[in-house]
Amino acid sequence: MNRRDLIASTAAAAGLAVAGPVLSRPSGAQMPTPPVAKKIPVTIEQLGRTRVDEYQWMKDDNWQAVLRDPTLIKADVKENLLAENAYREAMMASTVPLQTQMFEEMKGRIKQDDSSVPSARGPWEYFTEYRTGDQHPRYMRVERQGTWMQDGQVVTKTFVTAPTPQLLLDANALAEGKAYSDVGQAGASPDHALFAYSEDAQGSEVYRIYIKDLATGQLVGEPIESATGGFTFSPDGRWIFWTNRNDNGRPDKIFRRPARGGETTLVYEEEDEGMFIGVGRTSDDRFMIIGIQNQETSESRWIPGDDPTAAPRVIEPRVEARKYDADHWGDRWIIHTNADGAQDFKVCEAPTDAPGKANWMDLIPHMPGRYVESVALVKDFIARQERADANTRIVIRDRAGAEHEIAVDEPAYSLSLGGASEFETTVMRYGYNSPSTPTSTYDYDLKTRERTLRKVQEIPSGHDPANYVVERVNAPAPDGELVPVTILRRKDTPVNGTAPLLLYGYGSYGIPMAAGFSTNRLSLVDRGWIYAIAHIRGGSDKGWGWFLAARRMTKKNTFTDFIACAEHLIRTGHGCAGKIVAHGGSAGGMLMGAVNNMRPDLWAGVIGDVPFVDVINTMSDTSLPLTPPEWPEWGNPIEDPEAYDYMFSYSPYDQVKSQAYPAVLATGGLSDPRVTYWEPQKWVARLRPATISGKPVLLKINMEAGHAGSSGRFDYLKEVALVYAFAIWSIEEGWRA
Repeated sequence: MNRRDLIASTAAAAGLAVAGPVLSRPSGAQMPTPPVAKKIPVTIEQLGRTRVDEYQWMKDDNWQAVLRDPTLIKADVKENLLAENAYREAMMASTVPLQTQMFEEMKGRIKQDDSSVPSARGPWEYFTEYRTGDQHPRYMRVERQGTWMQDGQVVTKTFVTAPTPQLLLDANALAEGKAYSDVGQAGASPDHALFAYSEDAQGSEVYRIYIKDLATGQLVGEPIESATGGFTFSPDGRWIFWTNRNDNGRPDKIFRRPARGGETTLVYEEEDEGMFIGVGRTSDDRFMIIGIQNQETSESRWIPGDDPTAAPRVIEPRVEARKYDADHWGDRWIIHTNADGAQDFKVCEAPTDAPGKANWMDLIPHMPGRYVESVALVKDFIARQERADANTRIVIRDRAGAEHEIAVDEPAYSLSLGGASEFETTVMRYGYNSPSTPTSTYDYDLKTRERTLRKVQEIPSGHDPANYVVERVNAPAPDGELVPVTILRRKDTPVNGTAPLLLYGYGSYGIPMAAGFSTNRLSLVDRGWIYAIAHIRGGSDKGWGWFLAARRMTKKNTFTDFIACAEHLIRTGHGCAGKIVAHGGSAGGMLMGAVNNMRPDLWAGVIGDVPFVDVINTMSDTSLPLTPPEWPEWGNPIEDPEAYDYMFSYSPYDQVKSQAYPAVLATGGLSDPRVTYWEPQKWVARLRPATISGKPVLLKINMEAGHAGSSGRFDYLKEVALVYAFAIWSIEEGWRA
């Protein structure tokens, strides 16, 4: 049977002219019995308010230790999680052939023997590669050919025969024998003598950093423990700097030590537990930079690159609600900031020896509605990525101030500025894709404006963009704002309300949803589904003001925007109430919980991946990793009664009530430090007895992973296949007897 026949055989419920259901229905078989979680009511008094939590016992009191060693989970909690996993497997048993088929489709769209476009740095080009069957990448380098600038000098090198690539790290060997293994960061020292990499071996985002001598292939020094995963070498390669992760899962200190091993020294300690910290180097390698920030306030500190053991100095002291980040452009500082009312950000410059705000001069002034997301620097050019109307653009500026844009002509697309891997170059890299168009990677000469196509994403099983339609519509929100929606469908999929619709949303932290390409979505779209992305408030899809309009006391705009998108898609024929599956993860999982409570009639199914649903309890628990850092986003219910009441009014877990809920799938990871496993576990426990629809409420907890799911590229696809099979299952009601 060819691929077209496989797709056709499973397309009936999608409105295509094919006979036969996608899923077989149970015939007279007894339905599995769902677990019934015990209730131990706990009364919580807070700010004169009272709430009762009957499932608080699911939070392991020793959760910090469980994150680092999941085998320490309490027996009764583990028993409930395993029972929930078994129930989900039994309920979805009829979808196993579909899951297998979609997994094979998704796997078939991956070029297994693939490699990244090499990044040139000095005498080497660095890249990653996958071999056929590999779950994890191999980190490689090869000697560079051609002409380049190095330390102000022209270097030319040619070879009679192509040089042999050198293996730096095989992450498959690193992962051997482990249920989970993720390389957080990997990279060579500036002198190319050392190679460092960080590994999370349990999914809790607690990393160990290793350093290898590339001349001998041997590890040097003791592994660095309890790190966040990020690190940087000093410009001379003699020192390594990293961020510590404390017992509560928060970054709290910057350390350094000699790169080849030696005494560890505290460089910086952040006293405010609501701040994230990290360390890196400026683009021109003249300084080390310590970045300090939360959701709305930031500060940077610098260390001279030629004096890496010096104490860090502040560029400009932090001020609440002012954000800035700093880079160095050869002879001046470049400051990307929202200072002075620049809501959509601007770019300033400042003297090298006087980087404080008093000396910030506008280089790229603020323009309302043009959100400057980021900047990238090389010796004679500065590039910036901008966002407006849920699309991106890249603008190039030379030192004289002349500008030009890299233009694109599609209704919805994604441009991503990759920047450059070295400072003395005129070439930057960027990627382009759209919902129907695979990713193309270009090298762009900023001086000549010539672009070189370096790679086009290959789809081994075949893909023709001409078979698909990409649309952009604007849904009117209740307050009159227009919310962009990106739509992907096959040309032959009808737009008359008969096709099933998956509507995806996020809407938090100012993170935009790119209108980009995903091979996995094709397993729905090729079955006649319509796939839509709601660019709702809370993200920065239409500028930073789009984010500010849906946080703290206006957070409900995120939820009503998503509902408005669904209603508009129904009006335009892209969907039909009761044939829509809503999907979101993490903070987008909170969105799922909220719209599930507010408008259950719209959805056939709701999928919350690692869903942040126990909002009031989590934001009241200062021991959790993300609680103090996220008060600027959600509010502080410990001290602010108004914030408590507003948060409680939408908290998905607290607002569950007796009503006809759609089918629900919640997923989580036992080692997740961001959305802890008990949030989806508690949500399911409270939802199941509340729903009067008879539709299933299911839980999938990965007992060997964290927030991002399985670490292997194929294992992850199995999780996606399960989610998409649930979407089809919820539309077809294959679970009904």
